[in-house]
Amino acid sequence: MENMQNPEEKWEGKVCARLTRATADQIWPLFKDFFNLHKWFPGLAICHGIHGANGEPGCIRYCAGFSISSATAAAAAETRWSKEKLISVDESGRSLSYEMVDSNIGFKSYVSMIKVNPGDGDQDGCVIEWRITVDPVEGWTLDDFVRKYEVGLQTMAKTMEDALLP
Repeated sequence: MENMQNPEEKWEGKVCARLTRATADQIWPLFKDFFNLHKWFPGLAICHGIHGANGEPGCIRYCAGFSISSATAAAAAETRWSKEKLISVDESGRSLSYEMVDSNIGFKSYVSMIKVNPGDGDQDGCVIEWRITVDPVEGWTLDDFVRKYEVGLQTMAKTMEDALLP
């Protein structure tokens, strides 16, 4: 887990998950299936396309059920939702980036990049890298925010690997 914090700047975080049984070529298509993140991400009940072709830059997905939200009591009672636009896809580099274009989660800006790297050297498996850049979120610290993504990514990676290799 890495982060840099300056209260006047955007938060930047990076989390990684190492998978030992699934390869980068097996995991990458699960991320490129942009409209079906709910199959893998904990706490995400709904995810479906609302614009464009799945996995193509410019497409937009609607997601609901996040466990990340602003700290107000009224916000805690509402269903968390976001609309996220796929910005770019790099097939050969197994990476994609997306931005949140609308939400009630409390983010003023949000951009993520996900990259699936092959295992190092003689190691099998792969490493999922998730970078997040966001304006500071009211009621959160950067460390708490990054830790939430760390837990989410570890759970998501295990779910993906277990589904591919029971």
